[in-house]
Amino acid sequence: MLKSILNLFKDSPEVSQSPHQVEIATAALLSEVVRADSLSDERELATLKQLIRENFDLTEEEITNIVSVGEKRSEEAVDLVQFTKALNEGMSAEHKERVMRGLWQIAFADATLSPDEEHIIRKIADLLYIPHSRFIKAKLEVQTTK
Repeated sequence: MLKSILNLFKDSPEVSQSPHQVEIATAALLSEVVRADSLSDERELATLKQLIRENFDLTEEEITNIVSVGEKRSEEAVDLVQFTKALNEGMSAEHKERVMRGLWQIAFADATLSPDEEHIIRKIADLLYIPHSRFIKAKLEVQTTK
C-alpha cells in the first residue's frame, strides 16, 4: 500500500521535469538573495537578469519569463530544497560554483552586504554541497572586483 501511495506522488505533475527547470531554479535562488534584505534594488535585479543571460543560452523573451517565474516561485516557496535539488541533478560542480559567484554578485550589487544576504547564500551553498572553502573563495573573488 505504501508503494502505491508513493507512486501517486511520483507521478504527480508537480514533480515532473519541466522545460527550463534548471534555469527557473537558478532564477529563484538568485531572487532569494534579492529579497533577503527586504530592499529590492534595481542594481540587484539587473545583475540577476545579466547572470541568467550569461549562464544560459536563451532569448531575451525567455530570460524575462524565466526571471519572472523564478521570482514568483521564490516568493511562494517554503524552502530552498526544490530549487537546489534541480541544480544538484542538472548541473556540474563547476556550474554550481558559478551560481554561487552569481549569488555573491547580487549581494554586492548594491554595495552593501547584509547579514541576511550572507545567511541565505550560506544556506544555498550547503544545499548545493559547495565546500566552505569554495564559498569563501567565491565571496572574496566577487568582493575584490566590486
